[in-house]
Amino acid sequence: MTTFHIEQFGCRATQADGAAIERQLRAQGCTPTEATSADVVVLNTCTVTAAADAQARDAIRKIHAASPTTRIIVTGCYAQRAPEEIAALSGVTLVVGNSHKPLIPSLLHSVSAAPSFPHGENAIPYPSAPVLRGDVFATSDVLVAAVLGGEANHTRPILKIQDGCNSRCSFCVIPFVRGRSRSLPVPTVLSEIRNLSQRGFREIVLSGINLGTYGRDLWPRVEFLDLLRQILDQTEVERLRISSIEPLDVTQDLIDLFASSARIAPHFHMPLQSASDRILAAMHRWYRTEHYSRRVELIHDALPHAAIGADVLSGFPGESEQDHAATLRFIDERPFTYLHVFSYSSRPGTKAAQLGNHLSASVIKRRARDLRALGEQKSAAFQHGQIGRTLQVLTLHRRANDCSAHTPALSENYLSVMIPDVLPHNCWLTVRATHADGKHLIGLPQPITEMAMLGA
Repeated sequence: MTTFHIEQFGCRATQADGAAIERQLRAQGCTPTEATSADVVVLNTCTVTAAADAQARDAIRKIHAASPTTRIIVTGCYAQRAPEEIAALSGVTLVVGNSHKPLIPSLLHSVSAAPSFPHGENAIPYPSAPVLRGDVFATSDVLVAAVLGGEANHTRPILKIQDGCNSRCSFCVIPFVRGRSRSLPVPTVLSEIRNLSQRGFREIVLSGINLGTYGRDLWPRVEFLDLLRQILDQTEVERLRISSIEPLDVTQDLIDLFASSARIAPHFHMPLQSASDRILAAMHRWYRTEHYSRRVELIHDALPHAAIGADVLSGFPGESEQDHAATLRFIDERPFTYLHVFSYSSRPGTKAAQLGNHLSASVIKRRARDLRALGEQKSAAFQHGQIGRTLQVLTLHRRANDCSAHTPALSENYLSVMIPDVLPHNCWLTVRATHADGKHLIGLPQPITEMAMLGA
């Protein structure tokens, strides 16, 4: 019986892809185990930054050093972008791009039977691993449901309903490794959500590479807003949460839907990248700071306690100190609740890589540090503003080695809450936020109400 381990990197959509592979392997009779004891390890990679590439290479080296006979399959976005680079690394048995990722389960048994090579003093040079990679733009229009539905102790399933991207931001390589935008048909989305709800999951996260473009490739065309309405009307999901969505896709109608239903988490993650209109234009982003600011205002007016998060890119080529200061000022003056900060790194094949005014690593690092410090301040301020409020939270899995008398939970507005009691996961609780410890809110359970019992 073949044993396997899946090592996940990157975004929620990538995690859902990895979970789909795991389910297929289990269905074939394969057994999941730890990386050091597995016959085969599948690395599902990200390539959004150079740091993501380095993280994958480091994982390959560590797995191979700890278990030289383990077969390593590398897949995901890095495998699609630079397969030969990965294939040349010692210990890699097979490289499978996103274009061929669905074939991994059928390849596992042949890979597990592949010959191994001596390690240590008697080592011989590894031959480059074989590569399976095709044109992601020639990928079938039919998107297969990918769901992270409880694997690795995830309390909240992630359902990937969209993949690929038709935009061409000048810094981003993802469209070239994911292909054009493709959507999961509405009946399949509804069926998957019903299945997850019937299995007892209470909060489901909708994910995609460019989620707001959902349905534009379907016939007849479907709007993302219409999909959300159908989910609420035709399924029993207790709480729905959406992942990252582009600011221009956050319309007044979308905000009104969020405000009208307790079954949608009041949580908006909108990539900002920069608050300099000059840099936004160079990035080939489709909005300007005025447009973005208006979305934040509309959200905050309708849902004053909503989580509002943003991706911010530090050190884009040509970014001046004035541009950086404008971004800091823009964020500081608005009710953001957290930031995801990325340091710019040149991605082969992108237009930004061809620019001549790249910044030094030290400048990029300093500016990223400024942004992260500001993000921590915004998060702390948001936490402090919740003290004394009553929150609806979902209890999460405790870590296997956690011996404390606390249970982690997540609030509807994306706050990490610690409850001073040992409780089962996947339960709704009404808690009162008493104080913050710097990383979490501390929440005391309140008497159960009808709303809490229904998971509203």
